[in-house]
Amino acid sequence: MSNSAFITMMVVQILVTVITGYFFYKVLTTPARPEPDSYSENDEEPR
Repeated sequence: MSNSAFITMMVVQILVTVITGYFFYKVLTTPARPEPDSYSENDEEPR
């Protein structure tokens, strides 16, 4: 394997690992959205 192919392979592998780690970190640290109350949609309006 030539030096340029090895360097390209290493750069791509490191880049993919860093991008994957960044998005995995974002998924773990993003606060959850509040779930809507499904029962409030079924409540009848007061008359």
